[in-house]
Amino acid sequence: MKKIIAVIGSSNASPELLKIAEDVGRQIAENDWILVNGGLTGVMEASAKGAYLAKGTVVGILPTSSTNDANKYVTIPIATNMGHARNVIIAHTADALIAIGGSEGTLSEIAIARKLAKPVLGIMSFDIAGVIKVKDAKEAIQRCIKILKTI
Repeated sequence: MKKIIAVIGSSNASPELLKIAEDVGRQIAENDWILVNGGLTGVMEASAKGAYLAKGTVVGILPTSSTNDANKYVTIPIATNMGHARNVIIAHTADALIAIGGSEGTLSEIAIARKLAKPVLGIMSFDIAGVIKVKDAKEAIQRCIKILKTI
């Protein structure tokens, strides 16, 4: 079964974080993993774009009741009508999570993932015990490769 990597981060991110997110998404697809995220804008859209352009699969777990709300790079939209509660689904679905920047929603996903003992890598994200700090997309993916071999 293919591994599933969540990319989490702010819907309003800096150009630097968006570039990193797109690179992470591309590398997820190049490793033949599935990308899962919240399906909306910002880091979610940038990572989805990277994966989509690399011919990858992008699952968007949407907070709304309509699949039409997904960004144009999501290949499998899932409408939950659950608002931020959909973060629990993302954390449970992923084999590993990569946090890129982020705000309160990202923090909740990190907390849920850590409670589930899921590996979380952070690029310019929260400095929290258990989150593996990495400097860029390349290091995040290299660490994911090592982590995924152990789970």
